[in-house]
Amino acid sequence: MSGLVRRSFEDPEEVRPFEQGTGEVRLVNLDEGPVGRAVFRPGWQWSKHVKPIAGTDSCQASHMGYLVSGRMRIVMDDGQADEFGPGDFMVCPPGHDAWVLGDEPCVVIDWQGVADYAKR
Repeated sequence: MSGLVRRSFEDPEEVRPFEQGTGEVRLVNLDEGPVGRAVFRPGWQWSKHVKPIAGTDSCQASHMGYLVSGRMRIVMDDGQADEFGPGDFMVCPPGHDAWVLGDEPCVVIDWQGVADYAKR
């Protein structure tokens, strides 16, 4: 059993920027795996700003996260879609595109799909 652990997104182990300055994900590493805080700026879209990094047709990460602020639309490869906002918990399987809605950054805490997300 491990003891008390404290980490901060203000002093992360790794920062991964998105293309064209549209945001970043900051990672803290725990024994159980990495946890990320992603900031997606207005205008960000996975297929424009992470696809060039990932090299896949759609996002193949499986996300489990909590939206702190902002709004995001997610569309699955099969057409299923939903919008998420502050206070929403999200489970999103592989095979999707996503983009920020509105003019406020979207901040997401993700503890499942960040190990290789936007990793160069």
